[in-house]
Amino acid sequence: MSSSAVQFAGQNHARFLAELKDLLRIPSISTLPEHAPDCRRAAAALAGELKRIGMENVRVLETHASSPSGAGHPLVYADWLHAPGKPTVLMYAHYDVQPPDPLDEWLSPPFEPTERQGNLYARGAVDDKGQLWIEIKALESLLANGGKLPLNVRVVFEGEEEVGGEGIAAFVASKPPELKSDFALVCDTELFAPGLPTLCVGLRGMIYTEIEVRGAKSDLHSGMYGGAAPNPFVALAQIIAGLKDENGRILIPGFYDGIVPPSSEELAAWRSLPFDEEEYRIAEVGSRRLVGESGYSVLERTWARPTLDVHGMPGGFIGAGAKTVIPARALAKVSMRLVPGMTPAKSFALYQSFVEKIAPSGVEVDVRLIHQGDPCLVPVDNAYIRAATRALREVWGKDTVFIRSGGSIPIVGDFARHLGIPTVMMGFGLPDDNLHAPNEKFNLKNFELGIVSTIRFLEEAGRSPQHVK
Repeated sequence: MSSSAVQFAGQNHARFLAELKDLLRIPSISTLPEHAPDCRRAAAALAGELKRIGMENVRVLETHASSPSGAGHPLVYADWLHAPGKPTVLMYAHYDVQPPDPLDEWLSPPFEPTERQGNLYARGAVDDKGQLWIEIKALESLLANGGKLPLNVRVVFEGEEEVGGEGIAAFVASKPPELKSDFALVCDTELFAPGLPTLCVGLRGMIYTEIEVRGAKSDLHSGMYGGAAPNPFVALAQIIAGLKDENGRILIPGFYDGIVPPSSEELAAWRSLPFDEEEYRIAEVGSRRLVGESGYSVLERTWARPTLDVHGMPGGFIGAGAKTVIPARALAKVSMRLVPGMTPAKSFALYQSFVEKIAPSGVEVDVRLIHQGDPCLVPVDNAYIRAATRALREVWGKDTVFIRSGGSIPIVGDFARHLGIPTVMMGFGLPDDNLHAPNEKFNLKNFELGIVSTIRFLEEAGRSPQHVK
């Protein structure tokens, strides 16, 4: 790894880390309207940095969301297209973050980056500002060598990934010339285990929904009306209980139809991974036992089987003390993870019909789709995956493992469907990095090696097509 870009990255690592901390101090929480100015501040900071390092045509692009104002968080675009005959990579990441709640569980303030025991703690440290910064610093290191890149590069960063990514989905669907590329690079995933180079080649899709149940026209006194008036929370509990059986199997008729199972070769590869279910239960989940569909391993249940989960049931009285009220309405937020062979449209239609069918009498039910994403599988027999495995082998000294993720990155499906390009999902987080939870962290060594890995990957991918085999 004697390239001048790798040497530049090593010499400037301390500065790179200090700059990342500045970005992490911006509370760009996309789901909270009061932080919309912070999202714009983060976008402006990224645009300024891309200009500084030598990227061209840098623009902050407005998006439109489904909010009452119609305003979404902006995209950041840049390119460098001076490598004739070389492929073009579309580099993606997101600058928005999840809310930091509950605040009292953080050991240090979520927006004041803190180093402890070889990790950097902050909201967004690994998801996804730290990995976004890996992309920018890899480009800077390459451009520092005479202002040239080994291939053509387009960059698009978004600020709505944590709330569904509607803005960028619409932008990609319009097939703008700004996105014409041969492949995409997404740095928003993780290593399967510390020190083990990993490429994610499969993602579950998702539908996120709300079930609203309405009973009486207003809240009622439970002493005067209890026993006659319908209780929306009881009805909602009955609906939710009817969606899955005691073995974790989803009871919606037709829900599993058409699922494409993993191949025997893929299952064998998963069995060879360094994974201990008991260690996973204790160290990562922290529960008394693991649950889920009978007959499937943990990796199968989390990577290749559909799920249905309840995330919250707001409504009614939740204050201190007692209030004997029958609420007029109740709400539940419910999501389903989808696997290859399933589509969001069909899955939602089956789910909506079943909820309406099993709803008890006396209440009205409204089932709403909030956002969705398709499942995807990336073929591993393409030149860019092979280039990534060569680069990772050189940097980490080990062969790359191919995994799936239980999570969803809807943009990967959008790239395949609308742009017709494969995506290399090369991330550097760890399973215990507390994504979306208190004390989110990014391993500092992974941050450093992630930059070097991305440099080497872009150099490998930039070889003339007849040599990238």
